[in-house]
Amino acid sequence: MNKTSKKDEVIILSGSSFEIGFQHGQKAKKQVTNSLQTYEKMFEEYSSMSWKDAIEKACLHISAIEKYNENFLKEMEGLAKGAGVTFEDVLVLNARSEIALINSMDGCTAFALTQPKTTKTWLAQNWDWKGEQTDSIVQLDIEQEALPSIQMITEAGIIGKIGMNNSGIGVCLNALVTDTWKPKVPIHLGLRSILESASLEEAYSKVANDQMASAAHFLIASRSEEMVSMEVSPVHTAERHVKGGTLTHTNHICSENMKKEVKEDALPDSFSRFSSVNNLVAQIKEKDIGKEDLFEILSSHENYPSSICRHSSPTQVGRAKMETVFSIVMNLTDSELSWSKGKPCKR
Repeated sequence: MNKTSKKDEVIILSGSSFEIGFQHGQKAKKQVTNSLQTYEKMFEEYSSMSWKDAIEKACLHISAIEKYNENFLKEMEGLAKGAGVTFEDVLVLNARSEIALINSMDGCTAFALTQPKTTKTWLAQNWDWKGEQTDSIVQLDIEQEALPSIQMITEAGIIGKIGMNNSGIGVCLNALVTDTWKPKVPIHLGLRSILESASLEEAYSKVANDQMASAAHFLIASRSEEMVSMEVSPVHTAERHVKGGTLTHTNHICSENMKKEVKEDALPDSFSRFSSVNNLVAQIKEKDIGKEDLFEILSSHENYPSSICRHSSPTQVGRAKMETVFSIVMNLTDSELSWSKGKPCKR
């Protein structure tokens, strides 16, 4: 389907929803186990929450998921079977943002480029999180009947995350730390729905109208040169549109209306990274750029250690302690996805 440049093995999944999940769990059993260990430790450390407590909260989402797309539940059932864990364990992983992000946050920098800034449509981001999850990162290539084929980089055990499909739709994720939660659809399943969409309009409809259970930012783009920045939550949804061929986002709310509805607890480095990425994108002069130009932006150490390329540092404590776990660049025009595990400066 699409081209990818990564030495790690690509996990190819196909068949029914249950079969796709089973293959995921079976082929990435070790990585799924690592994900479970990471989050059990995190919930206890940051929220004093036991795994049993996490399961109880995750189960509150089942009804909403069933109404949204019951195939997601079937896929999680298959994943649990393949990995030799319980359905509830997998459900917790897929609702981990709703459980964890009140007290800890992904620290990510994302941007999108299109005409007139560039000749092609690009999506790129660093995904910053706990270093322990580096060993859980996998690439899934998913073939489903009557749906777009998907290339996705995710934490093993989570069925939706960052990637693109063969209809030219791509999505990036930025976490937002708030205490806003309702038993609606977990944001990672919103990401999967975007990747199952054949157009930007369809992708938009899957996460608009306050359908998501918690706050997050989705940067969605299409090879048709359309793109939208969506700040979602269960109580308000806001959007920003492309200006001069660029859209950027880090980990704080940009919409003034959203700020009125959702109380956030953003870390200061989000604002410095936002300034850095905007400055670097503004400096792009050549319209015909390549993926290495974008990986160079993702490798920036301006304002280190609170830089776009994040390294673990003794100055980081508590929820601020994170590092770049993977970087991704997507050329939606030519259907090419490139990613790198770890820091982009060390590719």
